[in-house]
Amino acid sequence: MNLSMSSNITQTKARDSYTIAVTKNVIVVALYFSINYINGMLVHTFFKHEIFNENPRYILFIHMVINDMSQLTIAVLIHIISYVFYIINFSLCCFLIMTGVFTTLNTPLNLASMAVERYIAICNPLHHLQICTVRRTYILIGLIWVMGAITILPDLFILLATEPLSFFLSTIYCSRDTVYRSPYLVEKRNISYLVYLSFVWLTLFYTYLRIMFTAKATGADARKARNTILLHGLQLLLCMFTYIDPLIESSLVSLFPMHLNDIRFTSYIFLHILPRFISPIVYGWRDQMFRAYLQKHLSSLTDSGAEGNFIHSCLKEQLQIQVEALKMIL
Repeated sequence: MNLSMSSNITQTKARDSYTIAVTKNVIVVALYFSINYINGMLVHTFFKHEIFNENPRYILFIHMVINDMSQLTIAVLIHIISYVFYIINFSLCCFLIMTGVFTTLNTPLNLASMAVERYIAICNPLHHLQICTVRRTYILIGLIWVMGAITILPDLFILLATEPLSFFLSTIYCSRDTVYRSPYLVEKRNISYLVYLSFVWLTLFYTYLRIMFTAKATGADARKARNTILLHGLQLLLCMFTYIDPLIESSLVSLFPMHLNDIRFTSYIFLHILPRFISPIVYGWRDQMFRAYLQKHLSSLTDSGAEGNFIHSCLKEQLQIQVEALKMIL
């Protein structure tokens, strides 16, 4: 889930009524299972077909899907805990918050990695296979997680150094603001947001411009790759909204102070839940080859007799994609 998740789901002292609380949690749980079911089908399709396991583009894609599923799970878990238990053990809360922060920091870096891979495929097609290998892709994913650890682990060390032992044994309302109370940590968080987002935006702008200039110079049609980079930008924009969500929330609360819980729940749905639905649409269904194999999987669930025809259709689409890629290179 996102770094500002605690602000979104923090409740006021005036808690929702039983009916409203049940309704909100039913909505959240229904969205959770719907989105994760779709993402689960993407993960199943990826691991079932070796052709995707050998392609760095799809490896980065499925890593983002799994990361989104983890984010969503933590977000929903903390949301339900805030209604059912309200307060939990500090150590458990700290673990959930840190896991959420890890997956949050992965998102922009993963988007940047996918944009760079597309840039290499379009602008340096002859060296793409040598540069973007499967081994290097998994190393890159490891580095993404290491960067997240470098960012979040100092928060834990500062917490251990500044808070008394009794605080670690207490029960608290689980949110990042109640766990990391030091003003130094708040300042560090803001700087981390700025550095991460600036780096990724510069990467997206650079790759988009290079792809556009390369297409013009060669006369090739790189429209699909450019559109993909633009969609990376859209998803990154949604990430930015979650980072500045406390500011948005405080502005809305100042205008509508009587609807604080409703404002927080609405922002939680639109900024933390629904963005997890973008990845399967943008990177799964838009991709012709992945869509073909996914349709094959869906078809096998309803009509096993049509499998042969679907395999033929998948292979035909795959061949067409390879032909288009060769045309772009030539």
